[in-house]
Amino acid sequence: MTEKFDYDVLYIGAGHGTFDGAMPLAAKGYKVAVVEADKIGGTCPNWGCNAKIALDLPAQLLETQKRLRNIVKGDLSIDWTQNMLNKHKVIDSIPNAIEGGLNAFGIEVIKGYGKLTDGHTVDVDGKSYTADKIVIATGLRPHRLDVPGKEMAHDSKEFLNIDELPVHIAIIGAGYIAMEFASIANAAGSEVTVIMHGDRALRGFNGEYVEAVVNDLKEKGVTFVENAEVQEFHEEKCKTTIELSNNRQVFTDYILDATGRIPNVENIGLDEVGVKYDKKNGIEVNDHLQTSVDSIYASGDVAATGQPRLTPTAMFESQYLTSLFTGETKDAIDFPAIPSVVFTSPRIAQVGVSVEEAKNNDDYTVEEHDMTADWYRSITNEEIAKRAYIFDKEHHLVGATEVSNEADSVIDSILPAVALKLDKAQINKIVHLFPTIGSDAWQHL
Repeated sequence: MTEKFDYDVLYIGAGHGTFDGAMPLAAKGYKVAVVEADKIGGTCPNWGCNAKIALDLPAQLLETQKRLRNIVKGDLSIDWTQNMLNKHKVIDSIPNAIEGGLNAFGIEVIKGYGKLTDGHTVDVDGKSYTADKIVIATGLRPHRLDVPGKEMAHDSKEFLNIDELPVHIAIIGAGYIAMEFASIANAAGSEVTVIMHGDRALRGFNGEYVEAVVNDLKEKGVTFVENAEVQEFHEEKCKTTIELSNNRQVFTDYILDATGRIPNVENIGLDEVGVKYDKKNGIEVNDHLQTSVDSIYASGDVAATGQPRLTPTAMFESQYLTSLFTGETKDAIDFPAIPSVVFTSPRIAQVGVSVEEAKNNDDYTVEEHDMTADWYRSITNEEIAKRAYIFDKEHHLVGATEVSNEADSVIDSILPAVALKLDKAQINKIVHLFPTIGSDAWQHL
């Protein structure tokens, strides 16, 4: 604890890269402040994971009913207005709840735009606050295409708040956001066109499984336009027109620009105080999440750690910094295997060593399984269910990936085997609930 500064630790940003560590830090007696210019909680609860999954659940219910249509009779549909109202009901209270938690731990929440003025000082709307250590956790924001008519496009934040679903939606991009929102909008009844810069969606996931998801979406009516460069947006005949390369056009009612996300590194004083960063990759940090300025650290999506930019990563980094600041550890951050999932229908989830990595390395063995004939899948009546396990030479499970409607639950259930590098004898000592999707996953290990 220091008397030289206003605070022991001051965070810029109030997302998971902050509050998961700030609260336990304050609980240990440290004087902590959080600066936030927008909603407390950051992207995930307000305009990301939580909001998206609230809209996705009815789509999954619809998918389940279709698979069991010979048993569960009737035509179901999604009432988008009610779906959005429910999303607001479960999401809109989160910022106040998080702020209440911060306040309960004695953390001062400073509303306004924070800018570094030196290694220990942050200016917030003309008032200076000092701290022994500063943590930058400003996250990412949507990338926006810079083409004529760009103001006609919407980002993911805006899509998650539309009261009425457009008849036709054109989604530009082929990453997480594009594919997840294409699944949701298609299930809710919109015509959907996905415009891709290249010829492959969801890079970083198993290509075979991605192809299965894309083909499934095509069967459901989603159109994919590949190798297309967006040149312009304009109005034509009461429709919004997207001009593409090779004289192609897409007519739509709504444009979703899902071309990626970029770090929030501008106008926060990085250049002025000498914090090194890259506009594409974020703030440079060492293996202790320390920037080029000794007293300044970075956490969450804005930190260029090379790890997946996901909520669990931000939580882990924030909690690590708490242990570092309190002296509980002096060790470098040691990232565990971090799982990732794309919430399409079906899902794709993965953790650890990928299939592509394993097939190019003799140290690994890949075991692939088609799960559609398994007893449990015969109940769920899934038409797409494939899984791959990656083992090292000692037969430790070091990676896994699955495409199915249960992929997220499956990969989550086997995480301990990957994280703890359990051997066959240890795996055989674990008894699971039965019948469950978890026991189904473990029986193949």
